Formats: sequence, C-alpha cells, structure tokens
Amino acid sequence: MDLVTLGVQLLNAIQYGMVLFLVASGLTLVFGILGVINLAHGAFYMLGAYLAYWIAAYTGSFWVAVVAGVGIAFVAGLLLENVFIRRLYGRDHLAQVLLSFGLILVIDEIRQLLFGKDVHSVLPPEGLRGAIQLTDNLSYPVYRLAICAFCLVAAAIIYFVITRTKIGMIVRAGAENREMTRTLGIRFDAVNRYVFAVGIALAALGGIIVAPISTVYPGMGDSMLILSFVVVVLGGIGSIGGAAIGALLIGLTDTFGKVFFPSVSSVLIYVLMAAVLLWRPNGILGRREI
Repeated sequence: MDLVTLGVQLLNAIQYGMVLFLVASGLTLVFGILGVINLAHGAFYMLGAYLAYWIAAYTGSFWVAVVAGVGIAFVAGLLLENVFIRRLYGRDHLAQVLLSFGLILVIDEIRQLLFGKDVHSVLPPEGLRGAIQLTDNLSYPVYRLAICAFCLVAAAIIYFVITRTKIGMIVRAGAENREMTRTLGIRFDAVNRYVFAVGIALAALGGIIVAPISTVYPGMGDSMLILSFVVVVLGGIGSIGGAAIGALLIGLTDTFGKVFFPSVSSVLIYVLMAAVLLWRPNGILGRREI
C-alpha cells in the first residue's frame, strides 16, 4: 500500500469514526446521564436519513433538510420524553427495552407508510459534489472531507456545552450524583427532557449527513445502533470524551481491518472491545467504582 492510498484509508477511518461519534454521543447522553437504554436510537438515525431525502427532494436544498430534519427530531424527542420516557426513570431496564423496542416498530411502520421499501439516494450540497484529484487514478470526494470538518465542529460544540456552560455543569453533576444535586435544589424535569431531545437530534443528524454518501434504505440504523452501544461501552458510560476515543478506534479498526484482514474484519471491532474491557472494565474514560 502506497502512502496516498494509506492516507485515503486514514481519511475514511476518521470520517467514519466522526460520524459514529456524532450518533454515539447522543446515545451516551441518554444512556449515561438519564440511565435509559434507548434501543430506538438507530431508528432515529434512519429517520434522519429519510427526512434528508424527503425534505431535500421537496425543497431542493440539502441545507434546509439539515436544519428542518434536526428540528423535527428534536421536537419528536421532547414529545417522546414528555409522554413516554419520563415514566421510565428509576425503573428496571426491561421496561426501558420493551418501550424502546416498541418505538422501533412504530417508527418502522411510519417509515413504510410514508416511503415504502424503496431505496433512495440524496445528492450532496451543490458546492460539495466534486472530488480532489490525488493521483492520475485516485480522487477523494469533497463531501467526505466536509463531513469530517462538520463533525469536528459538532464535537467541539458538544464539548464546550458539557464542560464550559451552566447546563453542562448540571448535566455532569446529575450523572455523577443525582440525589445530591436534587438535594441542592436542582430540578431535573426540564434537563431530562432536553438531554433526551438532544440525543435524538444527534442521532438524526448523523443519518442526515451520511445520506449523501450512503443509500437511504429500511433498517439502515440497525448496525449503527450496535456500533453506538460498542462506542459507549468502550469509551465509558456517560463520557463524551470516551465516546470520541472509542468511535475513532472503531473507525480505524473497521477501515483498516477491511483492507488488511477482510475475512475477519467484522469480528475485529468486538475483539477490540473485549481487549479494552479486560484492560479497563469501566471503559477508557469510565468512572471507576469505589
């Protein structure tokens, strides 16, 4: 493998890892902070991709699809938390699994009623449809580079909000010791609602930005859900920084595994997870139990 090809594969790994982080960060917020196992997270990733297809086809603008799609997902998250999810706080995980599995079935039925079982495609934005010529026979799509830049900006915003703002301080305090923060007079009703809605919006955003480089098809969120849980476990439950590290590790392992070990590439991610958990049972940046 020459240096140019190696560089292309490295870019692919980073792009894949950054998208995975965007989706998994929403899951780690919901799972790590609210304590809710949301199996429907992948369904919202799929919903984001279908919203990108539908809104872009209707308006002719991918950027409108990004803004409107994230807005729709955020409002849906607020409504779901207010009607269903808030009843799960403090309950056993079986109730959470059953409810979120029911949401998967409902979302999939809505998808089938609105869009059928056809496979759809979404065009990248007008200014990002070209490719950078690397060699005579090798080029790299501009939109993939734009995804990396977009995800880096999104990651910086998430990090800033969590670590440098008052709402982030409350979220971190609630994740560390919810009973103590309640004793200090902090009400978590609104915090829970917005954390869940942001988690859903991040999943949908991941589906939206991936839609132009991947076909939009039924069940596309299933594999993303599994990988997102792997990222959360690898990085440490509730840790945004750990999710970023875990996502990049999975991106590198999956991309270069398919290049060098194609026959066993599908297993390497889980080997990586097992190795990390043997080293750090609570994840890379997970809190140690005292």
